[in-house]
Amino acid sequence: MGLFTRFTDIINANINSMLDKAEDPEKMIKLIIQEMDETLGEVRASAAKYIAEKKIVQRNIITVEKSIAGWNNKAEIAIQKDREDLAKLALKEKHKATDQLNHLTDDMAKLDEFLLAVQDDGNRLQEKLIEAKRKQQSYVLRQQSAEVRLKVRTQAVVHNIDEAITRFEGFQQKIDRVEAQVEAYDLSQPKNLKSEFRELEAQARIEDELEQLKKKVVNG
Repeated sequence: MGLFTRFTDIINANINSMLDKAEDPEKMIKLIIQEMDETLGEVRASAAKYIAEKKIVQRNIITVEKSIAGWNNKAEIAIQKDREDLAKLALKEKHKATDQLNHLTDDMAKLDEFLLAVQDDGNRLQEKLIEAKRKQQSYVLRQQSAEVRLKVRTQAVVHNIDEAITRFEGFQQKIDRVEAQVEAYDLSQPKNLKSEFRELEAQARIEDELEQLKKKVVNG
């Protein structure tokens, strides 16, 4: 089922209000434009039909006008020949053709009226279609602008992350250098008293274990 049920629905439609209420405005505007295009096609088809009918009526008018002139000429000739009876018959046919011409003239006037109305409808619909397409274009521009802004922000975030990582690595390198300096400082300092005693105790344990191994080997 379409958005509109008749031509006047489209002409009287408040596009902005419809889009404000729509869950998906971009989809809605596409549907509106599609229906407007289809309706405009129907209006143009009607115009083409009336134009074709008008051409037929115009040809018939020309034919009937010639017929009227011909019967009038025949009536004059009959009068000249003292044939009043034939003149009356000719005038009778002339009157029939004249009545036919009057009907054709009325048909032509109605067709002209219809064509003017169709042309007016087509112009109003075309203006409404231009309005809808302008609205669609604004959505496209907004979408493109949003994509550009998102891309810029994404690039900024990536840049910030890269910058943070670089700074962290710099801090880590500074820490590594400080730790290395501490270790180098420790290695360059003379051994304190506790360290020397610990080394003596360790050497004593090693010598005791060595003596025990010797005794075990000799006694074994």
